[in-house]
Amino acid sequence: KPQELSNMTWAFAKAESSHPGMFGKVADHITALDHLGAFNSQALSNMTWAFAKAESSHPRMFGKVADHITALDHLGAFNSQALSNMTWAF
Repeated sequence: KPQELSNMTWAFAKAESSHPGMFGKVADHITALDHLGAFNSQALSNMTWAFAKAESSHPRMFGKVADHITALDHLGAFNSQALSNMTWAF
Protein backbone atom coordinates (compact mmCIF):
# COMPACT_ATOMS: atom_id res chain seq x y z
CA LYS A 1 0.00 0.00 0.00
CA PRO A 2 1.38 3.42 -0.94
CA GLN A 3 0.85 5.12 2.43
CA GLU A 4 2.51 2.29 4.34
CA LEU A 5 5.54 2.31 2.03
CA SER A 6 5.80 6.06 2.39
CA ASN A 7 5.47 5.95 6.19
CA MET A 8 8.04 3.18 6.51
CA THR A 9 10.70 4.89 4.42
CA TRP A 10 10.01 8.22 6.13
CA ALA A 11 10.38 6.65 9.59
CA PHE A 12 13.71 5.02 8.74
CA ALA A 13 15.06 8.26 7.30
CA LYS A 14 13.75 10.37 10.18
CA ALA A 15 15.41 8.01 12.68
CA GLU A 16 18.61 8.28 10.63
CA SER A 17 18.56 4.50 10.37
CA SER A 18 19.45 3.83 6.78
CA HIS A 19 18.85 0.30 5.62
CA PRO A 20 19.99 0.01 1.98
CA GLY A 21 18.35 -3.39 1.50
CA MET A 22 14.95 -2.15 2.64
CA PHE A 23 15.14 1.03 0.57
CA GLY A 24 16.23 -1.00 -2.44
CA LYS A 25 13.34 -3.43 -2.02
CA VAL A 26 10.82 -0.59 -1.76
CA ALA A 27 12.29 1.14 -4.81
CA ASP A 28 12.24 -2.07 -6.84
CA HIS A 29 8.60 -2.60 -5.86
CA ILE A 30 7.63 0.92 -6.89
CA THR A 31 9.54 0.67 -10.15
CA ALA A 32 7.70 -2.56 -11.02
CA LEU A 33 4.25 -0.98 -10.56
CA ASP A 34 2.25 -0.22 -13.71
CA HIS A 35 1.54 3.32 -12.50
CA LEU A 36 1.75 5.49 -9.40
CA GLY A 37 -1.87 6.65 -9.42
CA ALA A 38 -2.50 5.13 -5.98
CA PHE A 39 0.17 7.38 -4.43
CA ASN A 40 -1.19 10.70 -3.26
CA SER A 41 0.97 13.83 -3.28
CA GLN A 42 1.94 13.46 0.39
CA ALA A 43 3.03 9.84 -0.04
CA LEU A 44 5.18 10.71 -3.07
CA SER A 45 6.67 13.70 -1.29
CA ASN A 46 7.48 11.83 1.92
CA MET A 47 8.90 8.86 0.07
CA THR A 48 11.21 10.85 -2.21
CA TRP A 49 12.33 12.95 0.76
CA ALA A 50 13.07 9.78 2.72
CA PHE A 51 15.19 8.28 -0.05
CA ALA A 52 17.19 11.48 -0.38
CA LYS A 53 17.59 11.91 3.39
CA ALA A 54 18.77 8.30 3.71
CA GLU A 55 21.15 8.88 0.78
CA SER A 56 19.56 5.92 -0.96
CA SER A 57 19.91 6.44 -4.68
CA HIS A 58 17.57 4.65 -7.04
CA PRO A 59 17.51 6.47 -10.40
CA ARG A 60 14.83 4.23 -11.95
CA MET A 61 12.42 4.91 -9.09
CA PHE A 62 13.08 8.65 -9.15
CA GLY A 63 12.61 8.57 -12.93
CA LYS A 64 9.26 6.84 -12.53
CA VAL A 65 8.15 9.41 -9.95
CA ALA A 66 9.27 12.26 -12.21
CA ASP A 67 7.44 10.75 -15.20
CA HIS A 68 4.30 10.40 -13.08
CA ILE A 69 4.43 14.02 -11.92
CA THR A 70 5.08 15.43 -15.39
CA ALA A 71 2.11 13.46 -16.76
CA LEU A 72 -0.29 15.14 -14.31
CA ASP A 73 -2.57 17.84 -15.69
CA HIS A 74 -1.64 20.16 -12.83
CA LEU A 75 0.15 20.16 -9.50
CA GLY A 76 -2.82 21.38 -7.48
CA ALA A 77 -2.73 18.28 -5.25
CA PHE A 78 0.77 19.19 -4.05
CA ASN A 79 0.98 21.78 -1.29
CA SER A 80 4.03 24.05 -1.06
CA GLN A 81 5.77 21.81 1.50
CA ALA A 82 5.33 18.71 -0.66
CA LEU A 83 6.69 20.52 -3.72
CA SER A 84 9.62 21.85 -1.70
CA ASN A 85 10.46 18.41 -0.28
CA MET A 86 10.30 16.79 -3.68
CA THR A 87 12.43 19.47 -5.30
CA TRP A 88 15.04 19.03 -2.58
CA ALA A 89 14.95 15.24 -2.99
CA PHE A 90 15.68 15.43 -6.69
